[in-house]
Amino acid sequence: MNPPHVSLIGVPGLPMVQPGDDLPALIAQALARADLSLQPGDVLVVTSKVVSKAEGRLLDLHTVTPSTRALEVAATTQKDPRLVEVVLRESTAISRMRSGVLIVTHRLGFTSANAGVDHSNVGMGEDWVLLLPEDPDASARALRARLEALTGVAPGVVISDSHGRPFRLGNVNVAIGVAGVPALWDQRGRADLFGRVLRATVTAPADEIAAAAGLVAGQAAEALPVVLVRGLSLPAGDGAAADLVRPQEMDLYR
Repeated sequence: MNPPHVSLIGVPGLPMVQPGDDLPALIAQALARADLSLQPGDVLVVTSKVVSKAEGRLLDLHTVTPSTRALEVAATTQKDPRLVEVVLRESTAISRMRSGVLIVTHRLGFTSANAGVDHSNVGMGEDWVLLLPEDPDASARALRARLEALTGVAPGVVISDSHGRPFRLGNVNVAIGVAGVPALWDQRGRADLFGRVLRATVTAPADEIAAAAGLVAGQAAEALPVVLVRGLSLPAGDGAAADLVRPQEMDLYR
C-alpha cells in the first residue's frame, strides 16, 4: 500500500483582482494557463483578500467618522481612530486591548486582531483598508458552484485568513469560509494504533488545509492567492467555517 501523497500547488498568473471581477472565472483561466485541470477530491484554498477585493469590501478611511467609543479605544491602543471605528463596526466585543493591540470578537464569531481589517496588499494608498468578506461561507459556496459550472468539477473550497493565536507566537492561516469539505471531523469512536477507542478526538481539517496552503501562498509578495490541494483523504461532508467557532459556554478563557 502506497503512503498518501498530498500536493500543494500555487496557481500562478492570477491578475490583481478588482471590485466586481468574476473571481471564479479568473481562477478557472489561471488553472487552464498553468495546464491544471480540476479533479474530483481537489480543494482550492483562496485567500480572503482576493475574495474581499472581488466583493468590493474596500473602504477609504477618509469617509469614516470615529464615534466617541472609537476615540476612547484609539487613545488606549494608539491606533488611527478611523481604523478603530471600522474594527468596532465589524465586531461584537473587545477581547483585549493595549498600546498597539486591539483583539476583538468578530461579528462572524471568531476572535482576531483588528477584526481582520487589513492595510497590506490593498494597493490603493495608506488610507484604504480591506474588510473580510461579508459572509465567507456563502462566498465559498458561490465559488464552488461557479467553478463547477466552468470546469465540470466541484472542488472543495476553503477561504483562508491569517490569524494570530493565544499562547503561541506567529500567524497561521485558518479557514473562515468552507464549502464541499468538512470543517470538523469527529473521530471519536475510532481506534488508535493499539485498538484504544478515541474519546475526545475532533480534528479541524478545514483549518489544517488552510494552514498547509499558507506555506505556499505566503503573506508578503508571493502573489499566489489560490492554492490547489490534491490527494487528501477526507470523510464526506459539506461543512461551514461557522462550525469551527467554539460556543461561548464551552470557552474556558473568555
